[in-house]
Amino acid sequence: MNKKEMAAKLAKKMGLSQAKAAEVINAIFDARPGNGIIAIELDAGHKVTIPGFGTFGTKVRAARIGTNPATGAKIPIAAKKYPFFRAGKTLKERVAE
Repeated sequence: MNKKEMAAKLAKKMGLSQAKAAEVINAIFDARPGNGIIAIELDAGHKVTIPGFGTFGTKVRAARIGTNPATGAKIPIAAKKYPFFRAGKTLKERVAE
């Protein structure tokens, strides 16, 4: 399912226009700078927990020394902050059925 299909299903289920449903989805999930409720919270270092569904958060991967597979040379790899999603118990159980 893509965002357009999700907007169509949301519009049908909630009695909204597809344009309004797409606005709601964008307000929550947009990843462009300054947009998207979830992305803004992650930028601020907060977690977003939706009970039964899951948790969005950020983790930091430490800097380390890697190896270039072509030359065997040691190269520095910078520290990195990245997003993660951990599925909630209810979602895990539903998918496992």
